[in-house]
Amino acid sequence: MADTEHEFAPEDVGLNAGRLNYISDYFDKAYVADGKLPCMATMVSRNGQIVHESYRGNTHLEGGSPIGPDTIFRIYSMTKPITSVAAMMLHDEGIIRLDHEISRYIPEFAETQVWDGGDLKDFKTRAPDRPMTVRDAFTHTTGVTYGFLFQHEVDALYRGEKIGNLGEGDGETLGEMCARIAKLPLVFSPGERWNYGHSTDILGRVVEVASGQTLDVFFRERIFEPLGMVDTDFYVPESKLDRLMACYAKNPITGEVTMSDGAGADSKAYKAQPKLLNAGGGLVSTLRDYHRFCLMLLQGGSLEGLRLLSPKTVEFMRLNHLPGGKTIKEMGDQTFSEARMEGNGFGLGGSTLVDVAETLTPGSPGTFSWGGLANTFFWIDPVEEIIAIQATQMIPTGCYPIRPQFQQLVYAAVDW
Repeated sequence: MADTEHEFAPEDVGLNAGRLNYISDYFDKAYVADGKLPCMATMVSRNGQIVHESYRGNTHLEGGSPIGPDTIFRIYSMTKPITSVAAMMLHDEGIIRLDHEISRYIPEFAETQVWDGGDLKDFKTRAPDRPMTVRDAFTHTTGVTYGFLFQHEVDALYRGEKIGNLGEGDGETLGEMCARIAKLPLVFSPGERWNYGHSTDILGRVVEVASGQTLDVFFRERIFEPLGMVDTDFYVPESKLDRLMACYAKNPITGEVTMSDGAGADSKAYKAQPKLLNAGGGLVSTLRDYHRFCLMLLQGGSLEGLRLLSPKTVEFMRLNHLPGGKTIKEMGDQTFSEARMEGNGFGLGGSTLVDVAETLTPGSPGTFSWGGLANTFFWIDPVEEIIAIQATQMIPTGCYPIRPQFQQLVYAAVDW
């Protein structure tokens, strides 16, 4: 499938139709036609009106079926903003506070220690300088990490414990995984640095404990059904399996591409309801579903008369919550990130743009964005009232520079 027409023309909202059409051709010629990527889906809206929606390529590198509006993608870490919205809904109800200690909800974290030197066979720990808070879980300043990182010895401890391995966590719940994380040392004392990790999984467990609902039920009843996100979940039911495309992985050293997870019934991770509800990276979705979520945020927490969050809460989420107004780069050094570390601070659930020039791409202060491991990405520009979403299925993030290229092309289409 190629481009999809909508009721409003780009010119109606100040965007150039020719330049928007160029986006599809650019990615088709640069990545899809020669097999670098299996597909590329892109969507752009302004003032709430979708004026660009394109689907190029197929469900498999070697062929398969053409992708389209119904294609279901693994959005991985684009789950994080949804978990963060769930937590802020409870915040709006006065059930949780950002300064609450995590141990209030997950008691095991009262005993969590910080790495204090040594090696994997013989290491020391110490007490943290202060307790881990709910805001730390929003902003990735908890001190927890990811096993797929290779920055610190604690990362290796996570790999050894198989913490959060998608497709390998069927034996434990989110609560059980968080309890195991609490027994491992932190990379640093909470609030000291920014480090990408299982912080949002911890936040998801806070949602479960504070609401009394499992995360899938909370998402479905409080977010997905109200917003009309009909294809977003932790798994793909049998009736929709033929719409789940394959996912690939590119070796960063050799360049070899292998299948990470199969399409449809060949998927190992998504064809059944998982026991582990991965709050930081477990959802699948479509571009149209995720656009409804983004539009709710752009419109100050409401969509079609239904309010999920207060406008002031959404404004608060877009602020930079890193200590001293620092950027991710200043707080995280070389740590992995799903958004450019230069020029971006971090809000409650995603990056927030604080210095446009430092990102090396056009944009607006306060732009809220994040991406997923298989090269999905979105941003919400509150100044230009632009939402842009792109998706393919190739791990890892950044194996091709498709995110900054997409941003360049979208902003080049702005006429007024």
